[in-house]
Amino acid sequence: MFKDLDPLLHSQLRLQIMNLLMSVKEADFSFLKEKTQASAGNISVQLSKLAEADYIIVTKTFKENYPLTSCKITNEGIKAFEKYVDAIKNYIQKN
Repeated sequence: MFKDLDPLLHSQLRLQIMNLLMSVKEADFSFLKEKTQASAGNISVQLSKLAEADYIIVTKTFKENYPLTSCKITNEGIKAFEKYVDAIKNYIQKN
């Protein structure tokens, strides 16, 4: 039987963001924008969706009078990502 895929993570950009956050302690907005090559507006929307689900924590501060947005994956986000990866593996192994 196939496992359900988390619809929140079944978006290419949100999956990219989660994958990046799994490999670092914390990432700023510029890093995510550079690595995903997505627009600032699109990343902002996707970060909001991930934060609403408690998959990430978004912190907004200032550094030398410039806004700085940092993101960190939560324990719930780690579990959701790992569950999603396991479900994908299940789909691949069924072939």
